[in-house]
Formats: sequence, C-alpha cells, structure tokens
Amino acid sequence: MPKIKTHRGAAKRFKKTGTGKIRGWHAFHSHILGKKTAKRKRNLRKSLIVSEADAGQLRRLLPY
Repeated sequence: MPKIKTHRGAAKRFKKTGTGKIRGWHAFHSHILGKKTAKRKRNLRKSLIVSEADAGQLRRLLPY
C-alpha cells in the first residue's frame, strides 16, 4: 500500500508535541488589534494544545 500523504495545510498550522498532543496557535491576532487590550494580545501570542474533540481529525491529517 502507498504511504498516507500529510495534509500540507494542516502541517503548516499544527505541530505534534513529544507526547503526541497537537499544538496550534490562537486566532484573532493578525489585524484589527487596536481595540484589543495588551493583556489579550499577549495571551494570544502563546500556543495552545488542541482539544481532544478536534485532535482526532488532525491526527488523520498529520500521520507522521
């Protein structure tokens, strides 16, 4: 059987951690930032761990 292809769009947006969880980044931090507080923008800079509800689909998109 041929190898499963990695979904390139997902690969650019998500990374697997050493423990197998999937790390992503917050939305709402690219434009229209003037109305957002400094605290809110600072917290949006941090990465996040994708919830288990969404992680199953991403594991199929990122097999390796």
